[in-house]
Amino acid sequence: MRIICPLCGARDRREFTYLGHEAYLHRPAADAPPEAWDEYLHLRDNPAGPTRDLWYHEMGCAAWLLVERNTVTHEVLSAVLVHDVAEGGA
Repeated sequence: MRIICPLCGARDRREFTYLGHEAYLHRPAADAPPEAWDEYLHLRDNPAGPTRDLWYHEMGCAAWLLVERNTVTHEVLSAVLVHDVAEGGA
């Protein structure tokens, strides 16, 4: 699988570290109830098909990417910088 880093271009997925589903972007507040933390840490879907995941370009530019990919075909549909998503750019 190849991921197209917006800063470095197409790279083999072995240059990246997978963090998990985009739900990590929606972390509960520090004072959230235990149920919110339990859901955040343990109760996530494992979909077959299109998904959006966080990847870290560890062996490249050290950027965090939000990668849209198909978990069945391994096709990478898009990759954007998390910074751009947080700023409202994507």
